[in-house]
Amino acid sequence: MESVNCFKDCRWRMCLLEHSSPSEFYVSCWQNSHLSRPLLLLRLFLFLFSACVCVASLILEPNLAYWLIYFTHWGFLLIVGTSGFSTAISAYAYFRKPIDATFGLPWYVKTYWVLYNIAIPVAFLITVFYWGILKSSKQLHNYAPNPVLDIMLHGINSVVMFVELVFSGHASRLLHIMQPLFFALAYLLFTVVYYYAGGQDPWGNAFIYPVIDWSKPEQTMVVVTLTALFLALMHLLVVAVASARDAICRRLRTTAGIYNDGFGDES
Repeated sequence: MESVNCFKDCRWRMCLLEHSSPSEFYVSCWQNSHLSRPLLLLRLFLFLFSACVCVASLILEPNLAYWLIYFTHWGFLLIVGTSGFSTAISAYAYFRKPIDATFGLPWYVKTYWVLYNIAIPVAFLITVFYWGILKSSKQLHNYAPNPVLDIMLHGINSVVMFVELVFSGHASRLLHIMQPLFFALAYLLFTVVYYYAGGQDPWGNAFIYPVIDWSKPEQTMVVVTLTALFLALMHLLVVAVASARDAICRRLRTTAGIYNDGFGDES
């Protein structure tokens, strides 16, 4: 077991999507075996659940034409994509053969890894942002036409991603922090373009969220800056949870463990 060393992680190669143990992407860190079925079953459940919630959101949305303007829905599409790719990876390893990384990780594993790196901190951000900030808005009822679906999209979303985080076995790296930040930047640019193109929310307001109103740029930039900092904090939390997860697994297992390399080199 290697000691924690933050400086080892601060190398440019740690920004890359390469990993020496591809089995960690389809075998849970809690397993003593290298069977892919346990994690496959869990991931399949998460995928089916998140896909059903996403479909329900589309069906129950009273203003379907505006569905894609909300960060919540962007984030939930990430969850569906993450759980879908994770299920596909586990299924490939179970039904066909173990994944080989002799010449680098396959594209579908890298895609999953990027989605995973983005979806988890974004889900945590959405939950905190919605219940901590947007809930105080007088227009909260407009964003929550169905109370059950509201909880699914803004609360259970984080639970789904937390389960994926806790039962996975692969790395969460500090320098992958740029991935969720780039995703948030993409949404930010979308809100700017949407505003200057004359876009409105379903109730005729010239903003998507009242706290991100580009007619008040100074106020909005403060919110954006604080949100970016909080998103970065959420990524650090993910790395910390993954490291704690793997430390516990190493103590519990009698065989050589799979560990998170967010704070150190791969072996």
